[in-house]
Order: sequence, then structure tokens, then C-alpha cells
Amino acid sequence: MTKTYYFKMAKLSIMTIVALIILQACGSVPFTGRRQLSLVSSEQIMALSLQQYQDYMRSAPVERNSANAEMVKRVGTRIAAAVETFYKSNGYESELKNYSWEFNLVKDKSVNAFAMPGGKIVVYEGLLPVTQSEEGLAVVVGHEVAHVIAQHSSERMSQQIALQYGGSIAGGLLGNSIGSQLGQQVFGIGAQLGVMLPYARKQEYEADEIGLIVMALAGYNPEVAVSFWSRMAQSSSNSSNSDFLSTHPTDQKRIDRIKQVMPRAMEFYQGPGKVNKDTSKTIKTEASPKIDTKSSNTSEKWSF
Repeated sequence: MTKTYYFKMAKLSIMTIVALIILQACGSVPFTGRRQLSLVSSEQIMALSLQQYQDYMRSAPVERNSANAEMVKRVGTRIAAAVETFYKSNGYESELKNYSWEFNLVKDKSVNAFAMPGGKIVVYEGLLPVTQSEEGLAVVVGHEVAHVIAQHSSERMSQQIALQYGGSIAGGLLGNSIGSQLGQQVFGIGAQLGVMLPYARKQEYEADEIGLIVMALAGYNPEVAVSFWSRMAQSSSNSSNSDFLSTHPTDQKRIDRIKQVMPRAMEFYQGPGKVNKDTSKTIKTEASPKIDTKSSNTSEKWSF
């Protein structure tokens, strides 16, 4: 047998081992049941992102003690508390261990927001004319909380590891300069005020769906999401300060899907201000309707 044969067999064996590692490293997204690659623990991803977040916050023009800043904190705290209550009531409180929620308003006219692992969420001042109300703001905050609890950053980093390093020694990679490099690819924080690199479109659809559920858990009516995204579409088409459409699903597709999953979100809504602790509604469920991720827009602008 030739050296080429042995080389091919060795390569095939390595690929088989990598495939087994990846298959064993799959988790499940809360509320949707979608399987996701998970080569990185939540502790690892939070440690990697925290320093970047803290560096950003040291120079960010954070708005403090204003009515709008208090509203952002109120909405965020209410949604996070409702999520924690629901998780605890359903026996999943361990999934939120080490989370430390923060909700800040930044003085920036961009129509944007972003979330970091562990519960660090920033809303830009430019979003408030579009949200218009506390419930409208809850749509945005719910969407960002959804990115956090669905561990989309961890999934994105896991995908980078699998693509670049075959999924090998994930923990070791995060402990050296490669981990820092991957962090820049995943978060992009510090390069500009836009801060977060875009999530995949399927993750955006998923954050919409879970966002509706978590705002409902907190007693905010999910039905306001349709009018919010309609205003968002108008704002995005009229403003150069919104990067939203460059990386997100087209507005009509997004609104259509929101309408599609709305009945399920409404099952979690018990009325204005009423926190849902219903243990008959589990956190991990069957897969949601198929997500259409096709889009002609391939721009890589930064966006929430």
C-alpha cells in the first residue's frame, strides 16, 4: 500500500474523530429545541467576553439617571427576573448560573442594540423613537435577552473552532492567543461603536421567537412586536444610522414569521404585568417551524 493510501486513511480517521466530537458537543436551544454546536462552555465564553465588554463600557457614553435610562433598566430587570423565575419553576435554574445582568442606555443616535454573554445588554438612544413605549422597548430587550439565553455567541464561537481547528481541544484554544483571536472574530468589540458582529439569520429568527416568549413571561404583550418591526422597517429605509437591514432577515419575512409563532408566544402571556411561572410550559420543547434563512443581502456591516 502506498503512502498516499495511508495518508488518506489517517485523514479519514481524523475527520471521523472530529465528527464524533462535534456530534457529542451538541446542545439544545431553550424554547425552540433546535440543536446547536456547543464546543465552548458558558463559563469560557463569559470569561472571554467580559474583559472586552468592560473595556467598551469604560469609554462608552452611558446615559445615567434619566427617565429613558431608568426605563431601559426597568424593562431589562423585569424580563430577566421573569426568565429566572420561570427557569427556577421548571427546574432549569442551573442554566443561568454565573449570569450577571446589566442593562445600559448609550448616547448614540444609531438605531441599534447589542447583547454579550452573561447578560450584558446595551440599547442605543437612537432606538427609542422607534420603540415609542415601554412595551416596544421590551421587544428589543427581549430579543437581546434571547440571544443571551440561547447562547448564540457560544454557538458562533464553536462554529469558528470547528471550521478553523476541527473542534479539537476547544478548552485549550480558549486559554491562549487563539482564544483571543476567536473572540475578536465573534464579538468584534472595540473596533467601533457598532460593537457586535452580526449573528446568523437563523439565530436572528430564533431570537425573535424566544424574545416574544420572554417578554410575555414578564407581562409584556408580544403582539406589539408586529407594529414595532413595521416601524423599524420604515426607520431603516429612511435613516443612514441603522445597520439593521444589512444583516437581519428582510422585514416582511421577519414580520411573517413573528405572526407565525405569535400564538405560541401568547400562551406564555397572562396579562399586563403578570409574571408567568407556569411549570406546565417547559423550556426545552419541540423544534419550531422551519426557518427560511435565504436572503440576497450579504453585507457584513455590524448590527444588532
